[in-house]
Amino acid sequence: MSQSRTIMADPAWRPSRKAKLLWTVQAALAWLIPFAAQLVWAMVDSAHRGWQLGIFSVTLALAALYIGVAPWWRYAVHRWEVTDDAVYTKVGWITQESRVAPISRVQTVDTERGPLERLLGLATVIVTTASSAGAVQISGLDRPVAEETVTRLTRIAAQHRGDAT
Repeated sequence: MSQSRTIMADPAWRPSRKAKLLWTVQAALAWLIPFAAQLVWAMVDSAHRGWQLGIFSVTLALAALYIGVAPWWRYAVHRWEVTDDAVYTKVGWITQESRVAPISRVQTVDTERGPLERLLGLATVIVTTASSAGAVQISGLDRPVAEETVTRLTRIAAQHRGDAT
């Protein structure tokens, strides 16, 4: 990881390749709710099969597009980097966000691992700062990389004597 930067460019590091699988599974799970609602509708209302089939077809096409494209697009965009001066992230797929969190503003550094992340050996690093924009999240990291990042950020932040406000 580079030690310092003078201008804002794309951060250097990508998430783990397994992040694509994580985001694909998460996207598929999100589409279970609309499909379940349509199944219930089909079970209780047999008078509108044409509408049901049409709506099911549209839902299936949108789900396939979202599940097939969004995780790959997110992976292409997502970047992160930690330097001695700041944490840099770039995230999103339709709406993209670039953030720079100066090390002097870091308050806490945590990891988060949901059930799917644990299954895939991934983690999210959460850097809480003195910012109204909220915490900076670096998602889709291999667990050892996340642990190393937390250790490094904690060490760097301890060297900065600011009060993070």
